[in-house]
Amino acid sequence: MPSARRIMVGAVPVGGGAPVAVQSMTCTRTGDAAATLAQVRALVAAGCELVRVSLPTAEEAPAFARLVREAPALASCDAPVPIIADIHYDWRLALAAIEAGAAGIRINPGTMAETHVREIVRAAAEARVPAGGGEEAPVAIRIGVNAGSLPKDLRGRAEREPAAALVEAALRWAARFDEWDFRAYKLSVKSSSVPVTLEAYRLLAARTDAPLHVGVTEAGTVWSGTIKSAVGIGALLAEGIGDTMRVSLTGDPVEEVRVAWKILAALDLRRRGPEVISCPTCGRTEVDIVGLAEELERRLAGDAALAGSAITVAVMGCRVNGPEEARHADYGIAAGAGEGVLFDHGERVEALPEGQLVDALLARIRAAGA
Repeated sequence: MPSARRIMVGAVPVGGGAPVAVQSMTCTRTGDAAATLAQVRALVAAGCELVRVSLPTAEEAPAFARLVREAPALASCDAPVPIIADIHYDWRLALAAIEAGAAGIRINPGTMAETHVREIVRAAAEARVPAGGGEEAPVAIRIGVNAGSLPKDLRGRAEREPAAALVEAALRWAARFDEWDFRAYKLSVKSSSVPVTLEAYRLLAARTDAPLHVGVTEAGTVWSGTIKSAVGIGALLAEGIGDTMRVSLTGDPVEEVRVAWKILAALDLRRRGPEVISCPTCGRTEVDIVGLAEELERRLAGDAALAGSAITVAVMGCRVNGPEEARHADYGIAAGAGEGVLFDHGERVEALPEGQLVDALLARIRAAGA
C-alpha cells in the first residue's frame, strides 16, 4: 500500500494516498540561472511536478535563489513550482537553500556530521514555504542513502546484503529525525541494480510509514535506462510501493518526465498526454504502419494543445484486429491496401488514402478539443 504518512513539498502532496508525484533534475550549470530556468520551464511543460536542482558551491547560491523566486511564473497554476535543492557534503549549502525558499532539500546524511544534519533539520522545521490554499509547510527533506556512504558498521553487511544495509542506514536516520520531532521527510534507498532496488524498497515499505521516493539510480542512457526504470519502478508501483518517482537517464531530463508518465499510464495509476496504441506489424500489413505511428506520436507530443490530453489513439495496420482495436480507442486508424478508416469514439467516420490519414485524424482530435 502507498505510504500512510503525507508530507507537503511546497504545494505538492507526497504520500498518504496522494497521486504518485513525478520529478526530475536539471542538468544545466546552476550558476547559469537563465539556462536553468529554461530547463525548469521545459520540465514543467512536460509534466514535471517537482524539480530538483544541484547546489554544489556557495558561488551558485545567488542563482539558485533567483531560480526559486522566478519559478512560480513557470507554473500554469497559482502554486509555485516546488524547487528541491540537491546537497552533498556541505551542510551550509542546505541552509542557504532553505533561506532562499527551497521547498525541499535532498541530502545524504552519511556525507555529513550528525551535528550538521541536525542544523539542517532545525532550519527546515523553522522555515515555511507556500503549500497551496493559503497554507504553509516546513521545508521537506529527502533522506537519500547509498552504498558509498554507509556507516562503518554496515559496510561489511552491504557486501553480503546490500538491500538490507541500505534500509538499515535509512531507518537509523529516520529515527534520528523522529527524535528531533521532524516528520516532514521522505526516504530513498535507490541502487543501480534493479534486484537490489526492488528488495530494498520492499524491506523499507514494510518497516516505515514515511513517504518513499523510488527510482533506479544511474539507470543508463535513454534506451537502456528506460527499460531498467520501467522494470524497477514499475514493479514497485504495481505493488503499491512509492509516492514520488524519478527516472534517472543519461540524457535530456525532459525524457525522464516522459518516461515517468508512460510508466504511470501503463499501470493505470495516472495519465497525462495521448497514448498511441499501434500494432507490431506482420506480413499482413499493407501500409507503412511504422511511419504512420511514429508521425502521429511525434505530432501529438509536439502539439501544446494536445500534449496534456489523456486520450488513446490506435494505429492498426491490417484487417484482422485493426477495426476492433481502433474502435475501442478514443480515436483510431484501421489501415489496409494503401488506405485507412478513421474511428472517433467507436464510430467509423471516413475512409481516406494512406497519405491523408494522420492530418485528418489530428484535425478531428483538435476540433473535438481533446
